[in-house]
Amino acid sequence: MSTSMDAIVAGPDDGGIAAALEGEGVAVTRVNGVISRPQLEDAGILDADLYVLTDVGQATTIPIACDLNDDLRTVVYTTDTIPEFVRGQLDLALDPQLMDATLVAEELVD
Repeated sequence: MSTSMDAIVAGPDDGGIAAALEGEGVAVTRVNGVISRPQLEDAGILDADLYVLTDVGQATTIPIACDLNDDLRTVVYTTDTIPEFVRGQLDLALDPQLMDATLVAEELVD
């Protein structure tokens, strides 16, 4: 039972989450730098299933992404502390030092 899944990985990917998701058959679009609403739209946020943020400096993108896509699952995958203002809109917050990217990808796809 394979379902196609689209994900956006935003920020540097030191933990290898994008490659791990691709290994699970997920179509991954990467965005970097200062991320804006138009960039998210160009990356396909309106139809994405998953938004993985690896840079808490871009945490303001989470409410934007959620505003654009009601069905979006949001994940922060970083060792950094997540700002309080986005915690209510997150589905998961994971530390790459504690959770291997391959395991995280398997769980997100299941």
